[in-house]
Amino acid sequence: MSTNILLRPDLQLETEMVMLRPLIITDFEYLLPFALSEPEIWQYSLVSGAGENGLKNYIHLALDNYAQEKELPFIVYNKKQNTYAGSTRFYDIQFAQRTLQLGYTWYGKSHQGTGINTHCKFLLLQYAFETMQMDRVEFRADANNARSIKAMKKIGCVEEGILRSNTFKADGNRRDSIVLSILRDEWFANVKEMLKQQIEVD
Repeated sequence: MSTNILLRPDLQLETEMVMLRPLIITDFEYLLPFALSEPEIWQYSLVSGAGENGLKNYIHLALDNYAQEKELPFIVYNKKQNTYAGSTRFYDIQFAQRTLQLGYTWYGKSHQGTGINTHCKFLLLQYAFETMQMDRVEFRADANNARSIKAMKKIGCVEEGILRSNTFKADGNRRDSIVLSILRDEWFANVKEMLKQQIEVD
């Protein structure tokens, strides 16, 4: 699989509720209100986007990794609210092993609990398994982030275990990371249909 699939500037994934497109530098203005007024969004993140300088760094790191074909960051647009809602990305993309990680996902408070995450995950998983031809999509989170873990299990992720003290948090302290995943056969066997039914309700 060619990594050129990561470099499509016209890439756009959509449902009735959300639109995802690759993050660009000028998206700073759309995401800045969250960085200024809702810094707690990044409480459990490895890289914080809180504050103007924090968000600049967050976006630059994402775009640098995108240019190196290591990551594919997206901005999330809420079509029902007609406003940008947050960001998410593919990272640690390994075409030779047909695996990637899905994470760095965050939404502004007014978008949380609206079903937008289910729509985003459906689109991203469909793209990963059916277009990028991945065999495994991995998810990681701070083991203390109960909200995120619950959301991952809701979309069909299988818990694999805890990596103890495996990385630094944005505040410099170390964290335990929970690892979950969805495999290709699980996507086609039941996860895809389950998510389709969930987003049809939304």
